[in-house]
Amino acid sequence: MVDGGHAALIQDLAAAVGAHLVAAGLKVTVAESCTGGLLAAALTDIPGSSAWFEAGFVTYAPRAKHAVLGVPWERLAQATIVSAPTAIAMARGALGRGGAEVAVGVTGFAGPTGGTAACPVGTVAIGWVTARGEQAQVCHFSGDRGAVRAQAVAAALAGLKDRLDQDFPR
Repeated sequence: MVDGGHAALIQDLAAAVGAHLVAAGLKVTVAESCTGGLLAAALTDIPGSSAWFEAGFVTYAPRAKHAVLGVPWERLAQATIVSAPTAIAMARGALGRGGAEVAVGVTGFAGPTGGTAACPVGTVAIGWVTARGEQAQVCHFSGDRGAVRAQAVAAALAGLKDRLDQDFPR
């Protein structure tokens, strides 16, 4: 469930993303780990999302990232599970399997356990891929598990909106 403090922001961002996708004639697919389907849920909560939402993949474990999305084992070992290269690889895999023109990949440590000294709980990597380019960022969120997941969804949507504005201006 999305943290209540972020629900309105997430809904507004998802609606803006949907409107932009419709205007551009594009579809989006998502690959999620720590958000566990919350990003797909936020997008599909918008009425009419079937016109612009293609697919969602929840690949929580490294084995699933490899088997379902084709993230190379070498990438998972070299860059770690929570990194910009892994988020991009997840988005690329979703793009290749989802039949859309735009993809988002999200991977992170929502807590309360799972982080390391180098990559603590609250660290989330988000990648956006379109035919016109790739972009990723690593974020550091605070709060409990629900707050980290909600902030990750909001950041993924805000970044997607920015990417659409940049790559497919209206």
